[in-house]
Amino acid sequence: MPENIHSSSWIAESVSVHPSARIGPNCYLQGNIAIEAGAVLTGGIILIGDVMIGCSTVLESGVCIASRKPDEVPGTDIVRVGQRAHIGAGTILLSGVTIGHNAWIEPGTVVLRNIPQHAIVGGNPATISGYRNDQSNPNNEAASSVMNRPAAPGVRASIVQGVTVHQFSRIRDLRGDLTVGEFERNIPFIPKRYFVVYDVPSSETRGEHAHLRCQQFLICLSGTVSVVVDDGVRREEVLLDRPTVGLYIPAGIWGIQFKYSRDGTLLVFASEYYDPEDYIRSYDEFLRFRGVDT
Repeated sequence: MPENIHSSSWIAESVSVHPSARIGPNCYLQGNIAIEAGAVLTGGIILIGDVMIGCSTVLESGVCIASRKPDEVPGTDIVRVGQRAHIGAGTILLSGVTIGHNAWIEPGTVVLRNIPQHAIVGGNPATISGYRNDQSNPNNEAASSVMNRPAAPGVRASIVQGVTVHQFSRIRDLRGDLTVGEFERNIPFIPKRYFVVYDVPSSETRGEHAHLRCQQFLICLSGTVSVVVDDGVRREEVLLDRPTVGLYIPAGIWGIQFKYSRDGTLLVFASEYYDPEDYIRSYDEFLRFRGVDT
């Protein structure tokens, strides 16, 4: 048995383990399994079927991944775990799911569906509670300085390149309140399209793409919604919780919307007409577009 694999673990011949990966005690690996560089299986882990574990990913004790039953055709329901992910103790991943890069799975989670990159999930079934981002590091003074720097009166620069958060005036009146913004003055472009997102179940995630040319401006008209913006290096979660706050997302930025409240209603202005060729829907493709090494 190689030194990086504990002697009490059983590993089938079809399993490929990188020399820098580490397999702890009492693990059972059977199937077409690939464990990439720097990955750590701490112990008591069961992997069955077609499983790919990315570089520098950690699987805590008791994780179980079963991609297929013994009589199923190999390769039909591959479980893919991205790079630098962390899978908590006792987590169960079912066949066909993909775990995105840098995702964090809380202990005891049951994963039935794909998990986006950088997502923090937990529960049975798994739901997204947040996203890992630069703001989670309280010592990241440089990022904090950029994030809090005013870009213009009523505008705050995000730590994410080109993204800005806009604060509009609230005009109070006995007949009702009003807020207003002007295109090309407060909102950086003249829109060619708008759409409204509403009646979204709180467990669902929307967006998960970037645009090659289209700019967007988001305003939550009622309720609340959280938006994650990502330039491939830094990411920030922005809470839109009132119609006096707007979020500008330039082209080339990955965007995700999640944690919709029951009455959450999101208005989005777009600088371009709808064009399916303008979308980047794969995060790996997005990182290549941004020139970021994975």
